[in-house]
Amino acid sequence: MSATGSTQSKTRDGAQFKRRVYGLAVAAAVGGFLFGFDSSVINGAVEAIEKQFEIEGLVQGFAVAIALIGCAVGAFVAGRLADRFGRKAVMLIGAILFLVSSIGAGFAFGVIDFMIWRFIGGLGIGVASVIAPTYIAEVVPAAVRGRLASLQQLAITIGIFAALLSDALFAGIQDADATRIVAGIEAWRWMFLVGIVPSVVYGFLALRVPESPRYLLAQGREDEARQVLATIQPQNEIDDEVDAIRGNIKEDEENKQKGSLKGSALGLAPVLWIGLALSVFQQFVGINVIFYYSTTLWSAVGFQDAFLISVFSAVVNVAVTFVAIAIVDKVGRRPMLLAGSAGMAVSLAAMAISFSQAQTVDGAVTLPGAFGVIALIGANLFVVSFGATWGPLVWVLLGEIFPNRMRAKALGVAAAAQWIANFLVTLTFPYLSDFSLAFTYGMYATFSVLSFLFVFLFVPETKGVRLEDVGGLVFGRAKKAAQ
Repeated sequence: MSATGSTQSKTRDGAQFKRRVYGLAVAAAVGGFLFGFDSSVINGAVEAIEKQFEIEGLVQGFAVAIALIGCAVGAFVAGRLADRFGRKAVMLIGAILFLVSSIGAGFAFGVIDFMIWRFIGGLGIGVASVIAPTYIAEVVPAAVRGRLASLQQLAITIGIFAALLSDALFAGIQDADATRIVAGIEAWRWMFLVGIVPSVVYGFLALRVPESPRYLLAQGREDEARQVLATIQPQNEIDDEVDAIRGNIKEDEENKQKGSLKGSALGLAPVLWIGLALSVFQQFVGINVIFYYSTTLWSAVGFQDAFLISVFSAVVNVAVTFVAIAIVDKVGRRPMLLAGSAGMAVSLAAMAISFSQAQTVDGAVTLPGAFGVIALIGANLFVVSFGATWGPLVWVLLGEIFPNRMRAKALGVAAAAQWIANFLVTLTFPYLSDFSLAFTYGMYATFSVLSFLFVFLFVPETKGVRLEDVGGLVFGRAKKAAQ
């Protein structure tokens, strides 16, 4: 074969491997779509459910937040299930949980069974939040791992957008009313039932994707692992990849104690503390307040077309995630997180100042003068700062900072912590907002500042580092910061 022909053949093979890797990452990230859709669909249905089941106060807050308890449970057990039954099987479990929840919540006849179905949906969200970044991290090469791991967050943002848009369409763009009848069923029920479609799609894709080669090698199924690797990278690189993974697995077997989540740092491994802190900070900045309560919030302070404002924020979230995907493997994780923390602190401070000027006129809360516009701009700049950095990059880091010996279990614990933090923010926001929105957003701004300091002190740059080597890099950074 001529040199030109050989070059063309390698180019074709490279393009084929690239398409395959991207295809697998996209398939796994569909779980993120369900994650975003199911967690945000409640936004447009809150007031209708309150009227339908005659609930308020703590019960209302719990009906919104109970899915997050399911998320924490699902995330906690997903890693263990993935290590025992495989990544592919756990994807299928997540799809089934989503499907059951969509049908059950859509046809709920009382607040108790509604909360049960939402809890089941939360289990599915928790499973997806762990298994998607785990699978993507284990099947893509280091050079594009950040970009493709960011697909998880992109899928989440698209899911959020789809949920808010479908909520708006079912409730009606003008004079939105989620209790109105659409094709013989209340609009809020359709908001949940539409989740059947992506659940089925995710289940189909879960049946089609191959198992993770790292899981297969851990199970001693080397021939199958080589078959999978042959579809995503050149033949001459497979032996080196298998040797690297096998060496990592052997090291794990030789030191089971290091393979656990335990360590000398308050009983846990230092790298796990870093993962836990990243997860908690991602939620304590208050991002999900925008997506769970935004429609109610903007209506409360006098904005018309609150549904459309929520949809616009979701569109912004999707758009800036594309920016993160484009630059994460060029700029790196650490500088992007630092920039995001700074941007969130400034925008949240602007919102806190704006809401400190809120006035009550004829029983309605309003923001006088330019403060309403400042609050709206601040909210969307906050979404930009989060969506381009902390949103996708925390999932990237959680997928790559843990050593292979603990990845699935540790990611499950970190994701569970994230959902617990999300639950606390979601449950407390109605009470904190009644007390003072200025105080609430000021508190979120403070957590943004703390997240900046944490990244600066403890989080290393992992751009382009081979997955088997990232854990040692993170451990070194944590040890250096502790000294």
